[in-house]
Amino acid sequence: MPFQNLRELLRAYEERGELVRVQERVSPILEITEWADRAVKRGGPALLFENVEGSSMPVAINLFGTYARTALALGCTNFDEIAQEIDALLHQRPPETIVEKLKMLPLLAKLANFPPRKVKSGACQEVVYEGAKVDLGMLPALKCWPGDGGRYFTLTNVFTKDPSGLPNCGMYRIQIFDRHTCAMHWHLHHDGARHFRAWEALGKRMPVAVAIGGDPAVIYAATAPMPPGIDEMMLAGFLRKSPVEMAPCVSQPDLFVPAESEIVIEGYLEPKERRREGPFGDHTGFYSLADDYPVFHVTAVTHRRDPIYQTIVVGPPPMEDTFLGKATERIFLPFLKLTLPEIVDYNLPEFGVFHNCAFIAIDKSYPQHARKVMHAIWGLGQIMFTKIIVIVDKHVNVQNEDEVWFHVGANCDFSRDLELVKGPTDVLDHASQHYGWTGKMGIDATKKWPDEGFVREWPDYLVMDEAVKRKVAEQMKRAGLPV
Repeated sequence: MPFQNLRELLRAYEERGELVRVQERVSPILEITEWADRAVKRGGPALLFENVEGSSMPVAINLFGTYARTALALGCTNFDEIAQEIDALLHQRPPETIVEKLKMLPLLAKLANFPPRKVKSGACQEVVYEGAKVDLGMLPALKCWPGDGGRYFTLTNVFTKDPSGLPNCGMYRIQIFDRHTCAMHWHLHHDGARHFRAWEALGKRMPVAVAIGGDPAVIYAATAPMPPGIDEMMLAGFLRKSPVEMAPCVSQPDLFVPAESEIVIEGYLEPKERRREGPFGDHTGFYSLADDYPVFHVTAVTHRRDPIYQTIVVGPPPMEDTFLGKATERIFLPFLKLTLPEIVDYNLPEFGVFHNCAFIAIDKSYPQHARKVMHAIWGLGQIMFTKIIVIVDKHVNVQNEDEVWFHVGANCDFSRDLELVKGPTDVLDHASQHYGWTGKMGIDATKKWPDEGFVREWPDYLVMDEAVKRKVAEQMKRAGLPV
């Protein structure tokens, strides 16, 4: 069942024994990180810290700390359920009969519900601080790692528009400098950064609104690799099966934020203004280095009467972002297959932190097909950052990492099967010799064909007869053995 806000999600977790309320007095400086890191590494519960030093607000964390909990938050038991629904939408053919038209009505009703709905105000604006009353110190933002440059907002929905009015919602870390100024950390390739460059070229301030805490579908949507100009709130509406209600900001009225948010921080970025941000303990397992980023001037803070501060710790995997990333991997598979229909499945393994490695199974149908897919991946959206791409045949289970590496070892002659290229990389890639671009490697671990110059005989892969497999499975069940 979809959740309308953070409160509903916490109640659902508590009913399932997936939430622990922590009464112990804890500090947002390093201590909550250690609690959360231990919890997520052990598959532990969501945590609600109700006695946080320096703030009256409780802190919710580890809400996406397992695959099952993240799936529940997004209204499913398995992310593939969402992917299958998207796949059905993408492959609808025009109805030819009255019966087919009637069958499409529920589908069309879903589509009609996707766009966000504007409302006059929201629960996120029950308490309003503007101007001199703004004090970001009231929020229990974490300092996560000892070498961090300060305290950060980490689980953010950052709402912007480009000068033409096209919206974007992204998740970017924000370092707090003082009562009303922060650094907005977004990367060169992000839509938020592109919006800012457009405003800056006009010499104008860019309005920004940051929502914290709320409907988990809205939070997830901020992390999703949506095409530029496509409102992430439409994806959130699809996931929650109802429109996201959006309220106008009190000090930046051109921007709208989810009405059910816990906290909203409003303000603007001044053109040509930068300030040193970082270092920051990142999902790569290393500190991202300090650099200059736009300054976020806060004009208002609004929140519910009894706000809950929701956050996340970024660090060595697995962390909460691991499971949000896995959700994206599964949910966006139909979109990837729409562009590259030869793809059977793919896996962005945890150790690759979602931009260092991809395992891809394809239905190979012509010579050098694997290389075609590699280069297509290196030209697509955020997946273009992938440093290592391994291509295998369709029968290989790419979700089994040992099986993939078995085929790499068995099928590759590395004097023939490596593809080395240069291209864009995530700016967090500290190993690259240059900022924003690096060398990349593709590995063709598919069966080699005579038309690819393979003159020897390729042996058959060991696969058991299907009838025997079914018979033995039934025998093992009757014997009480796992199948």
